[in-house]
Amino acid sequence: MDTPLRQDPETPLKGVRTNIVQSIRAFRVSDLQEAAQGLGHHFLFANLSSAQSKQDVLDLIAGQFTLPSHFGKNFDALYDCMTDPLHKSGPQPGFIVVLEQIPANAKFDKEAREQLLDIFRDTADYWGDRKIPFRCFYSFL
Repeated sequence: MDTPLRQDPETPLKGVRTNIVQSIRAFRVSDLQEAAQGLGHHFLFANLSSAQSKQDVLDLIAGQFTLPSHFGKNFDALYDCMTDPLHKSGPQPGFIVVLEQIPANAKFDKEAREQLLDIFRDTADYWGDRKIPFRCFYSFL
């Protein structure tokens, strides 16, 4: 009886640095989720298409990432929730994060988008310093 070929979980991520924030481009969310499962990494997904403002973005991320109730809902608090408490909770296998359809409008302008992505870049650096893979993929609405 033929057994189906199992794809190496790294395959969709072949050539993608381990600690990076980049456009999702040709990646499919389902492939990234499968890769995370295959690697035993945390998979965090947030669809931000309904967000209009910074507060909306933070609320959606908090809800979809299931951040703790004490989350302060600002960019500093987001960074804090993505780093130190997770590090202190024990060994982490790695992370694949998807921020889908980040808004691009007057209430969430280019500067706000860059600040958001900078939080995830800083988070990637934090985990990189600890030799933990952290890949974040994003798309704009």
